[in-house]
Amino acid sequence: MSNVEQNRLVAGDSRTSALVSRGVLAVSALAFAASWLVLFGWIGNTTPVADIHVLRLLGVALLASGVGLAVLGVGSRLEYVQSTPSATAGLPVGFVFGLLWAVLGGLVATRLFGNAVVVWLPVAVLFGVGGLLVSVLPREDLGSTVPVAVILALLGGYIAVGGINAGWTWEPSWSSAVFPGSELVPMLVVFGALLSAWSAAKARAGFGAEGRQAGAYYLVGSVVFAMLGVLALLVGFIVKNGLETMLTGTSLAGGHLTVPLLGFDVPWPEFPFLLNQTGGLFVEVPGVLPAVMGTLWLVFGAVLFAVPLGVGAAVFLTEYAERGRFTQLVEVATNGLWSTPSIVFGLFGLAFLVPRISGGNSIFVGQLVLGFMLLPLVLITSREAILAVPDEHRDASAALGVTKWETIRSVVLPAAMPGTITGVILGVGRIAGETAPLLLVFGGSPYPSSYPNVIGSFEFSTQPPFVTNDALLSPASALPYQLYSTITAGVFPKDIFTNTEFGWGTALVLLGVVLGLYAVGVGSRMYFRRKLHHE
Repeated sequence: MSNVEQNRLVAGDSRTSALVSRGVLAVSALAFAASWLVLFGWIGNTTPVADIHVLRLLGVALLASGVGLAVLGVGSRLEYVQSTPSATAGLPVGFVFGLLWAVLGGLVATRLFGNAVVVWLPVAVLFGVGGLLVSVLPREDLGSTVPVAVILALLGGYIAVGGINAGWTWEPSWSSAVFPGSELVPMLVVFGALLSAWSAAKARAGFGAEGRQAGAYYLVGSVVFAMLGVLALLVGFIVKNGLETMLTGTSLAGGHLTVPLLGFDVPWPEFPFLLNQTGGLFVEVPGVLPAVMGTLWLVFGAVLFAVPLGVGAAVFLTEYAERGRFTQLVEVATNGLWSTPSIVFGLFGLAFLVPRISGGNSIFVGQLVLGFMLLPLVLITSREAILAVPDEHRDASAALGVTKWETIRSVVLPAAMPGTITGVILGVGRIAGETAPLLLVFGGSPYPSSYPNVIGSFEFSTQPPFVTNDALLSPASALPYQLYSTITAGVFPKDIFTNTEFGWGTALVLLGVVLGLYAVGVGSRMYFRRKLHHE
């Protein structure tokens, strides 16, 4: 055979290899996405697709991926395609594949011989050692593909023939949990698809250093997309279950708005679930307005308390205090406070703040407790943002004869503001959904008939404390507190909604409030960034 013909054949086989690897990657991506949709109930586990149940179709996808990987590995080893594999896949890969083979052996042994440890453990060890050797001893093209291909082919074939179906259950002896096939199959396919994508990406790049880089890229990318997909599915799941409740009685022109000074009414959208009180004799559609107002007041008070203190402390520690034991102690204490469970803050508020401020649950104590929870994160992010400001900015300001405080106020803080706002955004997202501390220091009636009139309750006097506000010193309701009460109490005061329906509607509103607070924070951060860059 001439060199021209040999090069032409190798080029054709390389194109075939590229098509096979792309096909395996495409099948893995589709199986990965479909598995998450099945897990979240967006696709029924018995839904037929081309007269094949979804679970069996997922098994076929794993089987096809396994066959494709075997073709890629064997084809490379027989030099049908151009590749540059290393001498071995490496011990890390061998240990991972050995663990997977051990799990597979243990499952097969428990399926065939029972759950006795003396039976399945030796089989698992034998399978694990075999998987390790098969992965490490051959060349990289075989060690990275064949062990995965065998696992995927066996697992996918077993699922495809109905060995694991929606009615199948696994009841391990070491746990009281029951794992149904409708959930176990998608979970197995998710992990199988990740392995398949990693191996196919290595084969597509020709193995070697480029193949390892491509495999890592696809694996990390798949995990990132999985996180984003889970977030999207979670949001979609809440919207799907709560949208009907939230839109109950909604009319785009059913309400009316009286124009100030003119005195006539104009059509106005009506959203009873968002704008009505929860309780009350004359409320037809109970709403969540009191809980929304309570949540907003909690977040506003916590931010008002924590941000000035956190930024001020960060400025002192960064610009004035010298690096030493004191600053290290503050760092340790701050990190410890941020990782402290929220119920501990609630107990602190119940034992220390409540007796000294309100004598009972109140909005003000809730604001302080959430403010203490927010304070460590604001301090940490503000300090890191201030440290990230280049020293050249400070030196240039000092060269102009500007005082240190003027430099901090006019140069350092504006440059650090985007990073500070990022910390505030993350903290607000946490405290807005907190429930445990609110149960101890904040909550009153979970279904109030009025919302807290904080602004209209201020009273001024000439005697200490000069300013009082009965609304701030009274209990109220918040969205997470109301959601918890609805789920656990089991008694909703209105017949129009069941507990589950009202709970899902409240969860959707809470999600909207948190996303709205995020949007405000992101908008503020973008504004300061544009201002910093003079855009």
